[in-house]
Amino acid sequence: MTPRTPSSGSDPKQPAEAAGPERTGAGQPPAAPAKKAVKKTAAKTAKKTAEKPAEKPAPAKKAPAKKTPAKKATAEQTAAAKKTTVKKAAEKAPAKTAAKKTAAEKVTAKKTVTKKAVTKKAVAKKAAAKKATATRAPARPAPAAEVTATGQEVGPEIPATAVALSQEDRDRLVAGTHHDPHSVLGAHRVPGGVAFRAFRPYALGVSVVAGDRRADLRHDGDGFFSGALPLADVPAYRLLVAYEGTVVETEDAYGFLPTLGELDLHLIGEGRHEELWRALGAHPTVHQGVSGTRFAVWAPNARGVRVAGTFNFWDGTGHPMRSLGGTGVWELFVPGIGEGELYKFDITRPDGSHTLRADPLARRTEVPPATSSVIHSSRHEWGDEEWLARRAERPAHEAPFSVYEVHLPSWRPGLTYRQLAEQLPAYVKDLGFTHVELMPVAEHPFGGSWGYQVTGFYAPTARLGDPDDFKYLVDALHRAGIGVIMDWVPAHFPRDAWALAEFDGRPLYEHSDPLRAAHPDWGTLEFDFGRREVRNFLVANALYWCEEFHIDGLRVDAVASMLYLDYSREPGQWTPNEHGGRENLDAVAFLQEMNATVYRRVPGVVTVAEESTAWDGVTRATHHRGPSGFGGLGFGLKWNMGWMHDSLQYMSHDPIHRKYHHGEMTFSMVYAYSENYVLPISHDEVVHGKGSLVSKMPGDWWQQRANLRAYLAYMWSHPGKQLLFMGQEFAQGAEWSETRGPDWWLLDPNYGAAADHRGVLDLVRDLNSVYRASPALWARDVHPDGFEWITGDSADDNVFAFLRRDADGTPLLAVSHFAPVVRPDYRIGVPDDVPAWLEVLNTDAARYGGSDVVHPDPVKPEPQHRHGRPASIRLTLPPLATVWLRPA
Repeated sequence: MTPRTPSSGSDPKQPAEAAGPERTGAGQPPAAPAKKAVKKTAAKTAKKTAEKPAEKPAPAKKAPAKKTPAKKATAEQTAAAKKTTVKKAAEKAPAKTAAKKTAAEKVTAKKTVTKKAVTKKAVAKKAAAKKATATRAPARPAPAAEVTATGQEVGPEIPATAVALSQEDRDRLVAGTHHDPHSVLGAHRVPGGVAFRAFRPYALGVSVVAGDRRADLRHDGDGFFSGALPLADVPAYRLLVAYEGTVVETEDAYGFLPTLGELDLHLIGEGRHEELWRALGAHPTVHQGVSGTRFAVWAPNARGVRVAGTFNFWDGTGHPMRSLGGTGVWELFVPGIGEGELYKFDITRPDGSHTLRADPLARRTEVPPATSSVIHSSRHEWGDEEWLARRAERPAHEAPFSVYEVHLPSWRPGLTYRQLAEQLPAYVKDLGFTHVELMPVAEHPFGGSWGYQVTGFYAPTARLGDPDDFKYLVDALHRAGIGVIMDWVPAHFPRDAWALAEFDGRPLYEHSDPLRAAHPDWGTLEFDFGRREVRNFLVANALYWCEEFHIDGLRVDAVASMLYLDYSREPGQWTPNEHGGRENLDAVAFLQEMNATVYRRVPGVVTVAEESTAWDGVTRATHHRGPSGFGGLGFGLKWNMGWMHDSLQYMSHDPIHRKYHHGEMTFSMVYAYSENYVLPISHDEVVHGKGSLVSKMPGDWWQQRANLRAYLAYMWSHPGKQLLFMGQEFAQGAEWSETRGPDWWLLDPNYGAAADHRGVLDLVRDLNSVYRASPALWARDVHPDGFEWITGDSADDNVFAFLRRDADGTPLLAVSHFAPVVRPDYRIGVPDDVPAWLEVLNTDAARYGGSDVVHPDPVKPEPQHRHGRPASIRLTLPPLATVWLRPA
C-alpha cells in the first residue's frame, strides 16, 4: 500500500487493541506487504497497521496478480475471531475443507445435484431466456428450502466461464473504475444455479455460508473468488473470509439493494433535496435487517469511487461504490461498521489518477490538522422545547435583539463545548444580551481563519468536541433564554486538496471558469451558484444547522462578494451577466432560494446579511421587486456597515474637531429605514491593527472610557439592533487575538484598574436591562414613526437628541453629549403632553466610572419653545455622556 501524506487523516498506527475487538469490520483485508507472506501468529500480526494512500494522484492499479496474502488483521477480523462460532469454523473448516470430503460424500452430493438439476431445468432455461447475462437478484430473499451439498464444486451444468469474472470487470475493479460493482460481485442467478463472486484482495480463502451449510469459492487470482451452487433462487448467505491467523464471518456488502430511493435521487438530480444531509454522507443504519453504515457521495465526473477508512486499513480496493443512474451519486452499504470509524472517499478522476477526499457532508470530522471524516450518529436529547415554541411569537425586527459576538475557541481558551455550556450562558444572561452570535463553528483547517474558510460545512469543529457536545451548548443557551446566531459562509471555500476543490477531478463545487472560481482577496474558490446541485448543497446546509442544531439565526458572511461579478476585480477580469450588468444573477437566485426556504421551513429563525454596499432590497421579500428590477434577497436583517464606519470615524476625532464631522453621526438616519438593520461593532473592528473599541477613543484614559460609555448608549438607542464583540463589554485595551482571547484579568479585583473595566461592564448590563424593558427602543426599529429628531444640528455643542417611540407612541428621550465639558441648564425641546421626565440611564454615573453629573429627581417641562417644540426641559449635560429619560 502507498503511504499516506500527513494531511490525509488519522494515521492508523496504533496497537490492535486500539482498533478494538469491539469494532467490527466488513471482512475487508488488512494491509499487506509487497513481499511474500511469512507465517506469524494472529496476535503478532494484529499489532501491525497499514498506512493511508497518498493524497497526490496515483496511476490506476494494475491487476493485482502479485498481491500476497495479508500479514495483518483488520479490526473486523479481531472482532470476529472472538466469536465462538467463527472459532469453530476456523478450526473445523479451514479454507480447503471442501477438498477433504470423503468419496462417499462426494458421490452423494453429485447424485443429489444431478437430480435437482433435472427437476429445475425448465426454471433455469426460463431464467436464462430472460437474462442474457447475470442479473442482480434481490439482496436478502428468504433462504432456499435446501442447500444440497457442502463444498459443491462447479459442475458441468454451471461452467466456470459462467461464474468467474471477465478480465475487463477484474481490471476495472482493481483500478477503481467500475461504475456498478454490485452487478458482478455478490450472488447472481446464472444458467443452472446461483453464482457467488467476492473481491477480497488479501484473503486466503472465501466460503459462502447459507444456513448451516457452506461452500468454498475458488480463488481465481488477484483477490477474486467465485463459485456456484445449483439453486433456483439466491439464498440468504454470509461470507467466511480466511486471512492468515483468523477467519471472519460477515455479510456481503454486494448483497444489498441501494439505500437511496427513487425520490431521493430525483430530488438530488433536480437540486431540490431540502434534507440532503439525510441522503448523502455516512449514516449508521440497519439495512435489510443488517447493521452497518451507508455511504453516499455526489461525484458526477468520477470514473469510480471507493470507500477507504480505518475499517479497511485505508485501502478502499475491496469497497467500490456503485453509481446510481445519471445523478452523479455513488452509494455503498458496508455491513458491520458503525460510529467512530474514520473514512474518506477514494475517487478515480477522469484521467485515471486517484484522490482521497473527505466527505463534503460529513457530520463529524477529526480534530485538525487531521482531515478524515468520522461516522457519527447523534444521541443528544433536546431540552429546549419551550424556547422553540416561543421564539416565533414575534419577528426579530420587532423584538429586543442585542447580540454578544463570540469566538468560541478563544472566549475562554481551552474550554470544550460542554465546559463553555457551564459558563457562557450564565455570563451572557447576567449581562442581559438576548442572543449570542458565534463566529463560524463549521470545521475549518486553519484556526487563524477564525472559521471563515470552511472545509466541513456539515460538521461543527472538532476542536471543542463532537456534534452532540455542540448541541449541548446550544441547548444550554436556549434554556437560559438566549438565542443562538451562527456565522455561515456560503461564499467561498479553501483550496485544500483533500476537500472540495476539484472534488472529483474537475471543477465541481467551484465555477468552471477560472476567473469566476478564484476569489481575488482570500486565495479561495467561489461556489458555482448557477449549478443546481451546488445550490442544493448550500440551501440544505442552511436548513441543517437550523433544524439539526436548533440554530436561531444565520449571519451570512461576505454577501457583497457574492452579489457582484466585479467584486475586487479589475476591468478585463470579469464578464458581464446576460443583461450586460455586474450583478451575479446566480448568486441572487441562490440567496433568494435560501432565505425563502429557511423562513418557510423553520419559523422563528432570522437570517442576517453582512452586506457592505447599497444593494437594493437586501431585507425585502423575494417576491417584491424594487427599482432595480430585482426581487428582494429575503434576509431578515442587514448589518449597517455605513453606520459603523461613520460613527467610529466621528468618535475617533478629538472633541474639539467633532463639530466639523457632525454629519457622520446624523447621516445614518437618511437611510435608516431602507433596510432592517443591525448596528455591528464586530470582531472586524478590533483586529489587524485597528485596536480595541476603547483604544479608538481620543483623550486620556478617563476620557477614553467616557467616550466609550457615551458611544455604547448612543448605539443602544439608535434605530436598529445591536451587536458587540467579546472583550469590548469591559473596555479591553488590547485588540483581539484568536490565540489569546479577551483579557479577563482586567476584571480581577487584585488588578489596580479593575474598577474602571467593571464600570463599563456594569453599564453594558444596565443598557441591556433598560433596553429590554423599553419597547420604545426596539418595537418600531424598522418604522419611521418610531424615531423623531429633537436636534440633529447642534454641531457646535456636540449634542444629539432624539425621541424613540413604541407602538403606542410612548416616548424615550436620548441625549448624547460628545464634548468633555459640563453644560448646565441646557434646554432640550420635548413634547408638551409629558408632565415629567425621569432619568433611567446616565453613562456619567459614578458606578460606571463617570463624574456623577446625574439627575436623580424628575425633570418637568417648561412652556418655553426649543427645537421647534412648545415645551422644553433644562438638563445639566454631563461631559462625554449619554442620558436616557422616559415619562415619569
